[in-house]
Amino acid sequence: MGAGNETVVAEFILEGFSGLDQRLQLFLSLILLLIYLTTVTGNTTIIFLVCVAHRLQTPMYFFISNLAFLEIWFTSSTTIKLLVILSSGRRTISLSSCFAQCYFYFALGCTEFALLVVMSFDCYVAICQPLHYAAIMKQQLCTHVVVATWVISFTLSSYRLVFLSKLTFCGPNKIHHFFCDNSPLFKLSCSDTSLLWKADSILISFALLGSLCLILVSYVRIFHCIMHMPAASGRKKAFATCSSHLTALVIAYGSCIVLYAQPSERVSLETNAVVALLNTVLYPFLNPFIYSFRNKTVKLALEEALGRAKVWLFPRS
Repeated sequence: MGAGNETVVAEFILEGFSGLDQRLQLFLSLILLLIYLTTVTGNTTIIFLVCVAHRLQTPMYFFISNLAFLEIWFTSSTTIKLLVILSSGRRTISLSSCFAQCYFYFALGCTEFALLVVMSFDCYVAICQPLHYAAIMKQQLCTHVVVATWVISFTLSSYRLVFLSKLTFCGPNKIHHFFCDNSPLFKLSCSDTSLLWKADSILISFALLGSLCLILVSYVRIFHCIMHMPAASGRKKAFATCSSHLTALVIAYGSCIVLYAQPSERVSLETNAVVALLNTVLYPFLNPFIYSFRNKTVKLALEEALGRAKVWLFPRS
């Protein structure tokens, strides 16, 4: 197509869940709003508790608080726009907003996978090398590792903005998803996207499958150590903790494998949207409960914080 005949697209239309009845869309928006507010409140509470509670100022909770901070932004990158779509029907999104959403979604996702690898290693050291834990997991090292995961993930993902800014979109402008995911977005371009597809495949394979292999290695070692624990009570407690963590990992990695580790033609648009909800809405919602609120130490810290707040708000006369 010649350059003179191209009609440059100024905005996209997100068609995710457009087949639902209007009342059902409104009901779904209310459910998602409740989940979103609970997610933000829960993760913010974790961050606050780790900052103010001395008993939670350990490497494990430092990593969990960083994960909580990430989950707030990760779910916000897609859920806010989805709430607008379902509640008001405004499905348009500008090119710049679409590109930004695509970039932050994948950059935050890569950061999350890196953090999960670090957390699995922390769990391995705590269970299998308890006597050397303090010497290995020093605060300075933990801080450097977390900063590195954020910087490296966002830097590696920055190529998307460079490539996306060079793409031409001539129409149609309808994205069959509720956010600007890579596959439906690339298919709308009338430019050559082969290089972008290859770069995306390499990054996704490295971030998804590479991190999964490292996590599996850590947990195989962890289960091996658990099986050799002399006390049955210790084994039971360790298994309970690991099983809840593995549940979260199954949701996170399972949904991503369905979405990105197989050809998009094999996954229907409806299935794609529902699985994406698991990744962008359900997983961030469950994380505070899986990693923190079931923990006795966190419960004690929360009770202490609520007690101090009660004394501050209602001082004795």
